[in-house]
Amino acid sequence: MSRRYLPIVIIAILVLGAGWIWLNRVPDSAATASVSSIPLSGHPAPDFELQTLDGESMSLADLRGKPVVLNFWASWCGPCRAEMPELEQAYRDNRDGGLVVLGVNQGEEQVIAADFVNRYNLTFPVVLDQRLLVSQLYRTNSLPTTFFIDRDGIIREQVIGQMNTAMLEQRLRSIYP
Repeated sequence: MSRRYLPIVIIAILVLGAGWIWLNRVPDSAATASVSSIPLSGHPAPDFELQTLDGESMSLADLRGKPVVLNFWASWCGPCRAEMPELEQAYRDNRDGGLVVLGVNQGEEQVIAADFVNRYNLTFPVVLDQRLLVSQLYRTNSLPTTFFIDRDGIIREQVIGQMNTAMLEQRLRSIYP
């Protein structure tokens, strides 16, 4: 290539690069929307509606006025299996006082989730997030992930990973007397 074409090539590369960056930028409204929808402690829990194992529709808004332990899990997740007895016991011990444990099965078929619920004798409600839309809404990148939501629908705490009984009891105090 001759020296006289070198400045033209450099200018063309700069113009194309600047155009690519401008076309692929994130619009201000999208950046603001994604930051404001991240579920944070002290902020309202994002509402959602999913199907239960029985095919009924259930939303988080349906539970307003009750403290909620929102637990994201999957049957293949070892830590999820390990903490299920503690979640079930907390539910049985506190459901008469209004506590709701809501299990959100992440991405599995109804049959697999139902088999898991039966195997662990779970009595708290379970909903199916087969398309992972709610899991994305709550930014659950690890399982299990649990949100503790007070009676007003405000997230008080989030735990990523397996909880033991002491951890669960301590966090329940932030949403349940």
